[in-house]
Amino acid sequence: MITVQLNRQNFEYDIHSLVKAFYPEQDVRICYVGEAVSEKEDCAGNMDAGKETPESEAKELPLLVISFVPEDSGEKICAEFETDITHVLSDETFIPEGTERKAVKNELKRMLYRMLSLATGEKLPWGNLTGIRPTKIPMNLLEKGWKNSEIAQYMRDTYFVSNEKTALSIAIANRERHILKDINFQNGYSLYVGIPFCPSICMYCSFSSSPLHLWKDKVDLYLDALCREIDYAADAFAGRELNTVYIGGGTPTTLEPYQMERLLQKLEERFCFAHLQEFTVEAGRPDSITREKLEVLRAHGISRISINPQTMNQATLDLIGRRHTVEETVQAFALAREMGFDNINMDLIVGLPGEEKPEVEHTMQELAKLDPDSITVHSLAVKRAARLRLFKKEHKEMTMTNNREIMDMTAAYAQKAGMAPYYLYRQKNMAGNFENVGYAKEGKAGIYNILIMEELQSILALGAGASTKMVWAQDRIERIENVKDIKNYIERINEMIERKRAGLHE
Repeated sequence: MITVQLNRQNFEYDIHSLVKAFYPEQDVRICYVGEAVSEKEDCAGNMDAGKETPESEAKELPLLVISFVPEDSGEKICAEFETDITHVLSDETFIPEGTERKAVKNELKRMLYRMLSLATGEKLPWGNLTGIRPTKIPMNLLEKGWKNSEIAQYMRDTYFVSNEKTALSIAIANRERHILKDINFQNGYSLYVGIPFCPSICMYCSFSSSPLHLWKDKVDLYLDALCREIDYAADAFAGRELNTVYIGGGTPTTLEPYQMERLLQKLEERFCFAHLQEFTVEAGRPDSITREKLEVLRAHGISRISINPQTMNQATLDLIGRRHTVEETVQAFALAREMGFDNINMDLIVGLPGEEKPEVEHTMQELAKLDPDSITVHSLAVKRAARLRLFKKEHKEMTMTNNREIMDMTAAYAQKAGMAPYYLYRQKNMAGNFENVGYAKEGKAGIYNILIMEELQSILALGAGASTKMVWAQDRIERIENVKDIKNYIERINEMIERKRAGLHE
């Protein structure tokens, strides 16, 4: 356990994320001087929970006082961050058009990063960046007319991003701008439809999904509720231009052919597809794919599907609970190609239990034989909800490895297959402080993937656990959340519709 003590409630997320990046195996707890967070005493051991620092004293304190003791270390690491940052604000090279709060945060993170790097002897690939969308920085600066070289220098100086990751993020930002050149940001939108059922729940999963066998008799009831939400949403967005549709989950192909037919027909009846540039259905699990289901997708003109092996090593599939075989992945892919699907994505995960570079390279070799149109390389992120966290404690002898050599190897295989990186995002607790990268052949990039990451266009999201993201003027973004529980979604569908009705107006 690493305890971080602050004297002000400010920038807690950034501090926690950065400490966690340097000490990924440790639990990190944030608390405050004279104030308890969730226990009877504060992190300094004072038995006066809830007692706040008097305002008169707080004004005399530095903005933040940070102190923590890593486990198995007798040395307490301390730092003080003063409020005087005029030397930063006066330098436009560091803070172009930045607010005071942004400047304070950047300076704090630079200080904390240097302190942690000195204590551990480590440098992180993404420097002190703690957000999930690092490409937003070069994207915004490109829109302001900055040159690639200027953006690279800014990212290295401000965030300590490595040369490799700086080049990657700038290259992707430039490609994203090209791919999105015909997207209507102001009056357009994208549609997400969630199908929260899976054949089984994988060990690493923390999504809003449930085993199909528990809900098989309720799927039609779920579709009843979903169709009601579709009716309202289609009317609410009738005056806007629909650019992309993404049916995800869960595993959408857990739906029976007649259920998938019902859903797709409903979408076609209620939404205008005149400006549609992409329609993706995440087939996902190979054990959920049949000829009959693919025939339904083909009949409705689905332009892009995803068949996701995660790994091509059978022992790992068995371990993580995928409950399908490598051969089923190969067969499902061959069937889709036979039926005319010419834009197929395949996902894989780096950092799965027991997989080192040879195992990941075997997966890349097998994918190369199949020759998909795009590959998404995910760095495993062990979230609190995932059973994999429990697995780590029970099987300490089994490694979960990711490193620069492995990521560089996957990138090399993608390049050899004629693919280039086109989108990127990061997650908390990600193995090796790396990233998820989508690689695609020319003309095969997933447009929706870019839009959901860059937050340039509103995303209308329907179904249990779906989160609508409205992008208003002046970069104001608001979310409208649906409940995650399937039973609650079905029973409270009127409430979900009312939430949208209230949130869809500026």
